[in-house]
Amino acid sequence: MAETHPCLRKLDIELRPDASRTVIRPFLPSDPAGFDHQPEDRTTRIIRRVLAFDDAAVARQIERLWESIGHAEHGAKSALLTRGADLAGRVEGLDVGTLDENRRLLMGAYFSAEYSFESAALFNPSIVAWPIDPQPVGDTDFVLSLRGIGEGHLSSVTFRTGVWRADGEVEIAAPAPSGVPPITTPVQGWQDADTIQLDCSGSCEPSETVLFPVVESQSRGIEDLRLTPFAIPDRPLTFIGTYTAVGAAGARQELLQTDDFRTFKMHPVRGDLANAKGMALFPRQIGGRYLALGRQDNENLWLAESDDLLTWRAQGKVLEPLYPWESVQIGNCGSPIEIDEGWLVLTHGVGVVRNYCMGAVLLDRDDPAKVLGRLAEPLLEPSDHERNGYVPNVVYSCGALVRGREMLLPYAVADDFTRFAIVSIDGLLAAMRG
Repeated sequence: MAETHPCLRKLDIELRPDASRTVIRPFLPSDPAGFDHQPEDRTTRIIRRVLAFDDAAVARQIERLWESIGHAEHGAKSALLTRGADLAGRVEGLDVGTLDENRRLLMGAYFSAEYSFESAALFNPSIVAWPIDPQPVGDTDFVLSLRGIGEGHLSSVTFRTGVWRADGEVEIAAPAPSGVPPITTPVQGWQDADTIQLDCSGSCEPSETVLFPVVESQSRGIEDLRLTPFAIPDRPLTFIGTYTAVGAAGARQELLQTDDFRTFKMHPVRGDLANAKGMALFPRQIGGRYLALGRQDNENLWLAESDDLLTWRAQGKVLEPLYPWESVQIGNCGSPIEIDEGWLVLTHGVGVVRNYCMGAVLLDRDDPAKVLGRLAEPLLEPSDHERNGYVPNVVYSCGALVRGREMLLPYAVADDFTRFAIVSIDGLLAAMRG
């Protein structure tokens, strides 16, 4: 029977998947092989059918549209109008300016689908204080990022808000009933040639924001966002996270940056960490360099450096499996957290029958390649009530939040749902071996 570590207290809070939460995403029917040599493509044929509707048919289909997604109308209307105008503009001889709003809405609606983005699972959380600078005492507001899995086992990023009360209680706000779909917009500010910018400006608060795959490199999912407050020299503090983009060509690491959880920039990572999983950024420069942890060999924890956050060079192994519960492989469970004693890094270890347990290490503040201490026994392992789920025997996290001498740790259970715990920093450090 798994025992709770003495420095950890589990909370009676769970976030479960909710199939009623949906977002509108693109749906583009196409002709199968052998039927793709027609005078007009399928998109054009559908648009011409819609153009042939009389006013009564248009009105009935608009009514049917809002009957279907009325709960998601906020944020959906703008996306449908934009999509309808874009697709109609591709039809030769069609002047989009002559279409009334209802017909443009229908154009968008016939090429869109309502998607339940967290119907199957809601897990692998990270957490940041929001506003960005938590106070050592008093209430702390925060944003959670979570990996939602929906139809087709497609992973998206969704968000929740909450508050960590001064007395230690944690409250999670009820989420919005639907999400606002991202729209690709011209890139402004920090960018390179491969940067894309997503706009969820219709979102009134973070739980309405949903980031689903928008480019081919992400076509099979956006996984495990490790979000952290981040300091770039001569710029205001921002939020940057790393995630795994899964496409037809395989998995790669990408960066996500936001100031407000409404507008986001996505950048592919280059260099030694490009094709690795589980990359986690140190939240500021150290010795004039950006640093990150990675697991590019799928076994050990490595340190890497960069001059620009985009191209990374491996610097060597920091940790190898040492204890029985991590004998298969180790990795991080989120970005390093700076405390008085150094960099606190939550880890995961894989052991018998692919048990995933969580541990912790302490790295030197000025030289993170130097390990000051690590747990010999797991900080968190699946309890008897946490073993069953989509992937059994797994507890995992993508980041935690420290306030004073306590840490709020959200963690995933069996790749299924999310729970929370409070960890004593002093107790955690006292349990480490040098």
